[in-house]
This record gives sequence, structure tokens and C-alpha cells, in this order.
Amino acid sequence: MPETNASGRQGSEKGRRNGLRLYWLAGLCLIAIVIACGYWWLFLRNRVSTDNAYVVADIAAISGRVPGTISKIRIDNDDFVGQGDLLIELDPRDYRTEMERQRAVLARIDAEIEQAEVSVRLTDFRTKAQVEAAEAALQGAKERKIERNHHLEELEQNYKGAMADLSHFKRDYERYSNLLEERAGSEQQRDRASTAFKKAKARAEAIQAQIAGAKASLAAVLQEIDQAEANLQSSKADRLQVEVETKKLAALKSRRTEAQAQLTAAELNLSYCTIEAPISGYIAQKRIQVGERVQPGQPLLAVVPLQQAYVQANFKETELEDVRLGQPVEIEADIYPGHTYSGKVAGIRAGTGAAFSLLPPENATGNWIKVVQRVPVKIHLDSPPPSEYPLRVGLSLDVTVLTKDKSGARLVERHQPRQISQVGQQ
Repeated sequence: MPETNASGRQGSEKGRRNGLRLYWLAGLCLIAIVIACGYWWLFLRNRVSTDNAYVVADIAAISGRVPGTISKIRIDNDDFVGQGDLLIELDPRDYRTEMERQRAVLARIDAEIEQAEVSVRLTDFRTKAQVEAAEAALQGAKERKIERNHHLEELEQNYKGAMADLSHFKRDYERYSNLLEERAGSEQQRDRASTAFKKAKARAEAIQAQIAGAKASLAAVLQEIDQAEANLQSSKADRLQVEVETKKLAALKSRRTEAQAQLTAAELNLSYCTIEAPISGYIAQKRIQVGERVQPGQPLLAVVPLQQAYVQANFKETELEDVRLGQPVEIEADIYPGHTYSGKVAGIRAGTGAAFSLLPPENATGNWIKVVQRVPVKIHLDSPPPSEYPLRVGLSLDVTVLTKDKSGARLVERHQPRQISQVGQQ
């Protein structure tokens, strides 16, 4: 019996100890849960983090616009250059020669244009004078025609009167001649009648001769009119030469425009022999040497604007529910443990990374497997990286977005992109 009681007491003490252990274990678990919930509530509730983030910059790939041989290289990898600084020089001799040739062509065309302008003015003046002279000659001939017609009409009227007188004196002469034969008249009367008849006949013949001369003169005037009209038509035809010369001048001016365009192109090609930095940044990927022949579009080097670098963080689609534009961001770079950069959400990509890949997924196929997609989020730094902690393109980052303030938009408004870009460049 004593042994039985002793073993019972020992079992009960062991049970109490086990219960006490369970009690403390439950208490510790409850405390851990409370601490974890408190930590989540205070520090993790309004935060979204990812380590799938990298430094990105709008790199300017430098290439030539004309073929040529490199004569000078002014920079080397890792050098800093400002916007407009000279990077590379190509041999300009061929392009300078072409520019001078085009200038000579343009000068020759300018001389031809000046000559054509003088020719147009001269032809216009000459043909205009010819037309005016022909018109004046025609007008004079027509006036002479009127005068000759009037004179001819007068002569014809005189001729009619002379013929009437001649007929009258002829009858008188015949009557007096008959009377003289019948001894009823005197010889003196017959002679006077004969003299009057001869005078009338002479006058009629003279007027007839004048009429013939007037008709000949009128015919000559009519020939003059025909000749004047022919000369006028010829002069008017010559006036068309002015139009021909004007068209030639217009063609020369068109050729000048073409030559000016070719000269401008030659000057541009010559200017392309000097390659300048389009933006400020650091030189990278220089893979050229002096004497190398380069072609248009061939990559020569790159300019990396590190002071305008930004962050691209690739969040899971399930993590973007509370992410808004303008939310503050904490950024840590693996290269600088312990240093934190600050920034703001500047944009959320319009599609997932897979949607813009070279071979986007075909989810309509029968072997579809659901995969959580990642969406790129653009983050601008609040200020350029300090000189002691510079960022370089491609560096790995840890990004945390503070999502407490959800008043921002999910999409960039139409008028905002340029303003956001300017903030990122400050």
C-alpha cells in the first residue's frame, strides 16, 4: 500500500508538471501570435515588397547617320559627357567635296536664272515693241485705205460729171456739124463745139487715168494692210516666246530648289561627320577604334544617364491591389547594404511582362497552367543618387511600397506623363 500511494503521488506531480509546461507553451505561442500580429499591424500591413527590382535608365544608343571612316575618338568607356559634347569624328573629306560640288551646281543655276530673267525681259520688251509697231502700221494702212476710197469715190463722181459733160458736148458737136453741112450753122459754132467736146473728152480721160491711179494706189494700200496684218500675227506669235522663256525660267527655279535641297543634304551629311552626345551621361559599350569603317545605324557606344536613373520593380499581380501612383517607396540596393533611397510610384505598366515578351503565352491552348504574372512598376527617385552611393543600370534592388495612402490614381492621367518625367529628372 505505501508503495502504491507513493507511485500515485509521483504520477500526479508529473501530470501537474506536464500541465504547467503545456500552459506555459500555450502562453508563449499566444504571446508570439500577438507579437506577430502587432508587428504585421504596425509594420507590414501597409507595405508591399519585392526583390525583383532593378535600376533602369533611358540609355541613348549612339550610331552614325552616314557611312564613314573614324578619324578621331574623343571619349572612352566610363567617361562622363555633357549634352552636345563631341564624341566621334568621321573623315569629312568626301562629304566636304560633295558639298562644294553642290554649291558650284547651285551657283551655276543661279547664273542661268539671272540670264533667263534678262532674256525674259528682253524678249518681252522686243516682242511688245514689234506688236505695237505692227499694230501702228496696220492702223496707218487702214487709214490710208479709207483716204484712198474717199479719193476714189470723188474721182468716180467727177468722172460721172465729166462723162455727162462729154456726152453733152458730143451732141452739140454733132448738131453743129450737121447744121454746118446743111449750111444752117456757122463753122465758128462747130469749132467752138468741137473744142468744148475735145476738152470734155480730155478731162474725162484725165479723170479716168486718175481713177486708175487711185485704184492702183488702193490696191497697194490693201497689200500693205495684208502685210501689216501678217506682221502683226507674226509679232503676236513672237510674244509667245515670252511665255516659253518664262516656262524655262520656272524650270530653272525648280532645278534651283532641287539643287538647294541637295546642297542642304550635303551640308547635313557633312555635319553628321561629327557625332555629339544627345544627352548627358556616362559612356558605356564603346566598341570602336580609329580607322574603323562604320555604317549608318551601326551601334558605336551608349550614353547612360545615371543621374536620371529610375527603378523598375516587378510585383506579382496579387500584390498590386493597394498600389497607387505617388505612394512613397523605400529602396535598398544589394551593392550598398544599409543605405536606403526614397522614391515615389510613377507608373504601373499597361501589361504584364509576359504580355510584352518576344513570345507571349498562348493561354487559349489546351495545356494551360495558371502562373502568377508580374507587372512592372516604375519608380522615380526623389533626388539623384548621392555621389558616394551611385546607382548603375541593372543593379538588383529591394523595393518596398508604402500603401497607406490610397488616394492616388492607378493610371497616369493624360496630362501627367511629362510632369512625372520632369520630376524624375530633377
